[in-house]
Amino acid sequence: MNAITQFIRALTGFVFILSGLIKLNDPLGFSFKLEEYFSPGVLDLPFFTPFALAIALVLVVLEVLLGILLWLGYLKKFTLYSLLGMIVFFTFLTFYSAYFNKVTDCGCFGDAIKLTPWQSFYKDVVLLVFILWLWLKRDFIHRLFSNALSLRLSLLSTALCVFFGYYVLNHLPVFDFRPYNIGANIEASMEVPDDAPKEVYAYLWEFEYQGAIEVIQTEGAFPDHQGTFTGNVETVLLQKGYEPPIHDFTLMREGADYTSSLLSAQKALLITAYDLDQADQEGLALMVQKAHDLQKEGYEIFGMTASSNEAIATFYERYDTPFYWHLADQTTVKTIVRSNPGILFLENATIIDKKHFKDLN
Repeated sequence: MNAITQFIRALTGFVFILSGLIKLNDPLGFSFKLEEYFSPGVLDLPFFTPFALAIALVLVVLEVLLGILLWLGYLKKFTLYSLLGMIVFFTFLTFYSAYFNKVTDCGCFGDAIKLTPWQSFYKDVVLLVFILWLWLKRDFIHRLFSNALSLRLSLLSTALCVFFGYYVLNHLPVFDFRPYNIGANIEASMEVPDDAPKEVYAYLWEFEYQGAIEVIQTEGAFPDHQGTFTGNVETVLLQKGYEPPIHDFTLMREGADYTSSLLSAQKALLITAYDLDQADQEGLALMVQKAHDLQKEGYEIFGMTASSNEAIATFYERYDTPFYWHLADQTTVKTIVRSNPGILFLENATIIDKKHFKDLN
């Protein structure tokens, strides 16, 4: 029993630490995921939205700390109660997302490890069983070090987590697991191979025959059936087709698509701001100055935003800008650079650098 308990203790702590560190590497991305959960179409808790980033930071630091405390065997009751409360909450959340198909990616491991909603739920169920086991066998959990040393290690771990979170928020994630990482070619990442798996659908046709309703399944063709077709047919996705890493990258302006103009440029600068109203104004001013400087060096300049036409018009009035804003999906803009505003350097559609506005010089 002791060996099993120690194995579960080590594995559970590892999962919580890994999950927390991956999200701590990109707390802004996790806050976007929380905003999705708080939206009216999911949990309908919009009053939490302004605090999404603060909640994200507290959760990820707590996740790492609880994993470390479990390893240390320090503050045993607090750790087990906290782990149990956290995993019960996340199990409910992942079940809700999976059953009602509300959030297709829980963000449990950020962009590093993608899990389907049901995979996330099953993972949480396993962790729930592990934590219940640890609670029942808590007498086997002993401290690795003295109280004084355990306290110092816990405080040091918390301080390092807070510092790391502060650093990535004021710069960019240290490890970029998104498809828009440095070195990625956007055009190549949008291509679908000829031999890529296709979507497979089933069609359920409803017929009335001898006073009963019968449903016939085909791959698309109208079935040969003696009954009378009721007019009802349901389409069910059996197998998802291949989805390229980048599948929603577009730049639209006044009804025209400028995506190919950006991707065909030998040297291009892409300035992103998913929300101009909330964007850092000093950052925008720096971006405009950078655009002026690089335009002289032969760069083609493009702006990418999900802002309203009114916000764009206000920007043009405020700044003498050498570029136009192009409209794009907000999730895409948020994904490209975790900064509002942010900047992307491209050569022949390949990302050679990306920067937070605070790192411009």
